[in-house]
Amino acid sequence: MSVIAFDHVNIRAPRALLDAVRDFYMQAVGLKIGERPELASYGFWLYLSDRPVLHLMEWPDAPAVDALPRGYLDHVAFACSDLEGMTQNLDALGVKYSRRTFDYRGRAITQLKMADPTGNVVELNFSEGSEG
Repeated sequence: MSVIAFDHVNIRAPRALLDAVRDFYMQAVGLKIGERPELASYGFWLYLSDRPVLHLMEWPDAPAVDALPRGYLDHVAFACSDLEGMTQNLDALGVKYSRRTFDYRGRAITQLKMADPTGNVVELNFSEGSEG
């Protein structure tokens, strides 16, 4: 028995916030909405290529965001290309982000970090040569 691949991340949020979370990951990150099985809860599956990597589901009795403990999950990260296009898109959307570049195994890595509408940290990673 062994783990063969990472499958998905699930975010639960009140319905009023869920559409904003969906829009953030579609517009700022570039995921696409896709097929979702008929489930009892309201929600969305967002896809990276042909994989549903982000599940969003309604949490009707969720506490207020500022009452939630942060927990130990620090962030979710995506490998990306077209750094310039991504920064232009984030700027046009008014998404605030931080940027840092460092060397990893002889390659420059640039990271953009931001928060989604629920406060979860999202990291977008661009490696040297992934600009196109």
